Amino acid sequence: MILASQMPAVHIHSGPIETWAAILTVAATAVAGDVLTAGAMRKIGDLDAIRAKAGLGGAVRAVTSSPMFLLGVLCMAVSFFSLLFTVSNVAVSLAAPASASLTFLGNAFAAKIFLKENVNRRRWMAALFVFAGVFLLAK
Repeated sequence: MILASQMPAVHIHSGPIETWAAILTVAATAVAGDVLTAGAMRKIGDLDAIRAKAGLGGAVRAVTSSPMFLLGVLCMAVSFFSLLFTVSNVAVSLAAPASASLTFLGNAFAAKIFLKENVNRRRWMAALFVFAGVFLLAK
């Protein structure tokens, strides 16, 4: 068994441009995945109604035959692998909260713009506080 004290030290050598490019890639692909899958599910409609009419296979076909849904899943996969790359090259104490926070902020904007959701004042304030948190993390 290897003890934590016996593990080799990992030195992270990412500059600020590489660091933020990696974090922004994670956030952007996560937002794209969230918006695309949400938009696809809204177009597909109520899965319970589809299942009642066409069975479970019909509901699965309705989802898996949607190009928008499949593109959203692809974006989520790219986001996941981008996150793996990011945490292997960037300090996780910055990468994880910054990518999650920027995803939250991006989702608020994307929901308003692309999904025409009503993003109320409380959500905008929360997004601004999240942005302030990311700013403080970066310093």
